[in-house]
Amino acid sequence: MAYTSEKIKQQAKLMPKLPGCYQYFDSKGEIIYIGKAKNLYNRVNSYFVGEKNDSVKTKILVSQIDKIECIVVNTEIEALILENELIKKHKPKYNILLKDDKKFPYFLITKEEYPRITVARKANKNSLKGKYYGPYTDSRAMWTTLEVINKIFPLKKCKTPKYKSRPCLYYDIGQCLAPCQKKVTSEEYNKIIKSAELFLSGRSKELTGILKKEMDKASKKQEFEKALLYRNSINDIEKTLEKQSVVFESQKANNDYIGIKYHSNLICLSILQVRCGRLINKKDFSFNFILKDKEDFNEILQSTIREYYMLLNDEELPAKIILEDTFSDIDLYKKWLSLRLNKEVNIIKATSKKDKELLGLSQKNAQNNLEQHKLKELNNIQNDYNEIGSYIQEKLKLKNFPHTIECYDISHIQGTNTVASGVFFENGQPKKTNYRKYKLKTVKKGEVDDFKSLREILSRRFKRIKEGKIKAPDLIIIDGGKGQLSGVVETMKEFNLELNIVSLAKREEEVFLPNEKNPVIFPVNSPALHLFQRIRDEAHRFAITFHRQQRSKTMLE
Repeated sequence: MAYTSEKIKQQAKLMPKLPGCYQYFDSKGEIIYIGKAKNLYNRVNSYFVGEKNDSVKTKILVSQIDKIECIVVNTEIEALILENELIKKHKPKYNILLKDDKKFPYFLITKEEYPRITVARKANKNSLKGKYYGPYTDSRAMWTTLEVINKIFPLKKCKTPKYKSRPCLYYDIGQCLAPCQKKVTSEEYNKIIKSAELFLSGRSKELTGILKKEMDKASKKQEFEKALLYRNSINDIEKTLEKQSVVFESQKANNDYIGIKYHSNLICLSILQVRCGRLINKKDFSFNFILKDKEDFNEILQSTIREYYMLLNDEELPAKIILEDTFSDIDLYKKWLSLRLNKEVNIIKATSKKDKELLGLSQKNAQNNLEQHKLKELNNIQNDYNEIGSYIQEKLKLKNFPHTIECYDISHIQGTNTVASGVFFENGQPKKTNYRKYKLKTVKKGEVDDFKSLREILSRRFKRIKEGKIKAPDLIIIDGGKGQLSGVVETMKEFNLELNIVSLAKREEEVFLPNEKNPVIFPVNSPALHLFQRIRDEAHRFAITFHRQQRSKTMLE
């Protein structure tokens, strides 16, 4: 049955054939999705055709649309910029969003007569005025950088003077030039601010060249105290540079490398920043999203570039953004970034040996970020299983709390060496002494029949439960869809048992219940879904390991 009302389809047909942004509202009047389009009519109407082939996400989104509105602009680039602003403002639940950037700190060069460098949050109307540099996802690295900045650039630290007639302690220790007491001219102070901007933009080589010229000027004028300050700043910057890896012989390389890794519904990105040929920083982001196809991958890359690079100052933008693969609308994003930087910005696939090496490093960092998130999720499951188990019990309408959960998976290559695995979890944690391996007896060599394989191993399990040799689990999970589940339920009935059995379909992460037409959908960021995925993945891992062992034995024979 179609899930789109005629009212919405009629609204879609009224869309203009012009560039702009479209907004979907739910019945409560809340914006649930925002998108851009070169042709609003074509893009919006594409949501309401071919509904049978749509992903679960699209089906759920479209089923909740109660009203459509659009904003027409002149060009596709204007639509892209407007889309970003609207997403930041409304944060629709069906748009892919990087972790909220307001949580991340920035360096701020304040807009004052004598500017200061301070740590601040961004992206709201009450934010301080000035130039923002960041965001800094690693707070430890940020505070270390601030220490270096305070040592190199003797800028004002206090918002208002501490004393009326004398400088404060920062002047005495050489970390401030006391503009509040007119110890430095406005012109000299602004030179230091410009130097700080170069440093925060990663253009340290350019900065040292400027400082050396200033030092030479001061020396020729016999202003030796000033020349000493410049020399000390140059030394401190060069020491900082020594700690950074030289990755390009050319000092002109200003590149970003975006590595992406994902597991189940968790996506992690790491952006490595190379400035003046040196690796200077890494920024990590993560979000929940079930990645299924090329279109989803396109949306992730587009969202990353749209949200992250829109936050940066023009001088922070790289000349090249290197990815593992390109994406749709790439020319539009290149054009937008090039307009911002006022020179060409390339978004390209890694082809050179050096680019592939650095992209691999960014992917390694993304994988590490992913592992940290998985570990954190594991700790959350350990600490909160009462809540997670209660949620599963309610969602799946179980009679008993799911203290014990079993999961079964089949592994083979085109019917050869078919084996199965059963894993056992107690209160959200694996209990490996209860794991089981199965060699199939009824499936012939070369026969591909996962339904038959599942029925065989579950019948063996059900027989032991019926005979009282083992205790029945509170919940059994089958890796598969409705077909696999129906076969296993029929087998269970042959033993006159009543057990809680569900299946988890991998593509859409849908949970199917016996005799229920529609699946149960756990929220994409639900700890319960994370637990189900972890149990399913563990059964898959255990089955593959056993299959490899059997295959190796067969080859030796």
